[in-house]
Amino acid sequence: MRREPQQARSRARVARILAAADAILATEGVEALTVRRIAERAEVPVGSLYQFFPDKGAVIDALARAYISDFDAAIDALVASAERGDDDWSDPVGRMVDAFAELYRSRPGYVALWTGRHLSPELARADEANNQLIAAGVQQILVRKAGAASGPGLDLAAQVAVRTADALLQYAFARSPKGDEVVLDELKGLLRLYLARLTNLPGA
Repeated sequence: MRREPQQARSRARVARILAAADAILATEGVEALTVRRIAERAEVPVGSLYQFFPDKGAVIDALARAYISDFDAAIDALVASAERGDDDWSDPVGRMVDAFAELYRSRPGYVALWTGRHLSPELARADEANNQLIAAGVQQILVRKAGAASGPGLDLAAQVAVRTADALLQYAFARSPKGDEVVLDELKGLLRLYLARLTNLPGA
């Protein structure tokens, strides 16, 4: 960004700009994402958009970072819930898949941006760091809620599970804006089978 918004009015304007970009990504795709189109959708003058973002790439960068931050917060919340034990964790895989599927539903532009991988090298590195963070959280949950033992085997399994889930979640939401439930159920079954050898999860 050219500058961080300080006043509430400016922050609200930036939020509208990012929400407009998210909506355009979701309904029209990356190709339709232009500065003028974003400004029209956000109902702000083009000059106002340029006050905060030098170009379309900067808008994409800010939006991508917001998505990554949301995923970081989601895994943190899941780990905290597992540690407190105040929610139903009888099906850890189902619980985690459902949580991330709901995040996809609330961020419709994410699929369009990530499917096309319209990411700068810096954002690609941030995305990989995000996957690492999620995998670490998955490990903690599997140790606490699924009887897994910490170690290199669980570390690799969590990395594989996260990347498998990433691909199939994108596929499910490419098939349906709300997430194809058949694909989501297949993902849950696949992960349960894969992780059963390291946990007390049923292998079905």
